[in-house]
Amino acid sequence: MANANIRVRFCPSPTGNPHVGLVRTALFNWAFARHNEGTFVFRIEDTDAARDSEESYQQLLDSMRWLGFTWDEGPEIGGPHAPYRQSQRMDIYKDVADKLLAGGYAYPCYCTAEELDERREAARAAGRASGYDGHCRDLTDEQKQAYEAEGRSHIVRFRMPDEATTFTDLVRGEITVQPENVTDYGIVRANGAPLYTLVNPVDDALMEITHVLRGEDLLSSTPRQIALYKALIELGVAKEIPQFGHLPYVMGEGNKKLSKRDPQASLNLYRELNYLSLLGWSFSADQDVFSIEDMVAKFDIADVNANPARFDLKKAESINGDHIRMLDVKAFTEACEPWLQAPHADWAPEDFDRAAWEAIAPHAQTRITVLSDITANVDFLFLPEPVFDQPSWDKAMKGEPAALLTTAREKLVDADWSDPESLKNAVLTAGEAHGLKLGKAQAPVRVAVTGRTVGLPLFESLEILGKERTLTRIDAALAKLAA
Repeated sequence: MANANIRVRFCPSPTGNPHVGLVRTALFNWAFARHNEGTFVFRIEDTDAARDSEESYQQLLDSMRWLGFTWDEGPEIGGPHAPYRQSQRMDIYKDVADKLLAGGYAYPCYCTAEELDERREAARAAGRASGYDGHCRDLTDEQKQAYEAEGRSHIVRFRMPDEATTFTDLVRGEITVQPENVTDYGIVRANGAPLYTLVNPVDDALMEITHVLRGEDLLSSTPRQIALYKALIELGVAKEIPQFGHLPYVMGEGNKKLSKRDPQASLNLYRELNYLSLLGWSFSADQDVFSIEDMVAKFDIADVNANPARFDLKKAESINGDHIRMLDVKAFTEACEPWLQAPHADWAPEDFDRAAWEAIAPHAQTRITVLSDITANVDFLFLPEPVFDQPSWDKAMKGEPAALLTTAREKLVDADWSDPESLKNAVLTAGEAHGLKLGKAQAPVRVAVTGRTVGLPLFESLEILGKERTLTRIDAALAKLAA
């Protein structure tokens, strides 16, 4: 049953290119919100001035629009909890941090980095936990004044309760974390800048987020955030603690976690929602191809698998190919057009023949798995001369290719160029004259005309290229062989 009170958020940092794991998180949040007729909040976590960039911010917006992830609140459209960029909310975080300090939920910590390292090393040597030891937890006013007189700066730490934290993860079930494993943690830097550990839950609280669906790598921070939520509720900042669901890692080659630095992780390589949705969730046991509308109708966070999801590029391309073949020809033709122009195309704009492209498109649609493949598959139609792939040339031009090409040319001269079957019979007959089956006979013809041993259906391609250009290319191949 739909729940219009559900509010989820997607809150990336604008650093680098959008990557597969990030978009999978966005997809699951968006689908969860749409399935429940809830609210999808898009928020930008840009408090790290050293790493954040305006270029990455624009890439995030462009990617969200391209993917169709319309947001109900967020950048450019606003909403009741604006602004939605953390860099514009600093006064809010300072106010909350002051309230936490005044209420005793947080405290100043004057420990230097060297002192912390020394005490951690001593704890490890003694076989104790090496987290923060609470050294500044209960300083008197006099001790604080003494540290400040020394010229020490301080960070602000949140005071963790001395009790276990238990919560029910929407993906992983009940989880309990003991207090010794979650020590007091920093929420404000020494320069007064708020940390992620403060701003993320504060924004979730103020924006009344009901469900936090995020990556498994953030699971360890959940007990900290739950404790902070309880403090914010007591201070009147938050209304409730959201439900958490931690999505499985996306694994790359070698079963290693897919890093945003991995080339295969970049969204710009894929932009394919169907496959991304299968990274930790399945539509059904026997169906991998479905529409985004089908996913929204069926998506339930309880069906997400807690085990790591493997990113299989071959499967992604296969599913992408299925979606390409589901398009009507007109939509496919239009979708390919960016790949038929500069900088992807090597031919001059005036050499692009739209009629030829529209004629070859139905044949191309059944063969390619990603749209970018179209450029190399149809370049022979628009280039003045084919670009020979040397391995293809060496593979096809074995035995007596010149004799075969000469005979094929003779047969093609008399063929019916309005009928691909007639062109096929011409090459078949030429092959038989030299003791070759059609597969062996057509290979030199294909390379002579298209430059490659594999490609779109040959005889339909010859019909579209036309008699004059086909014969001219066979003559050029013969001249190359003679040389």
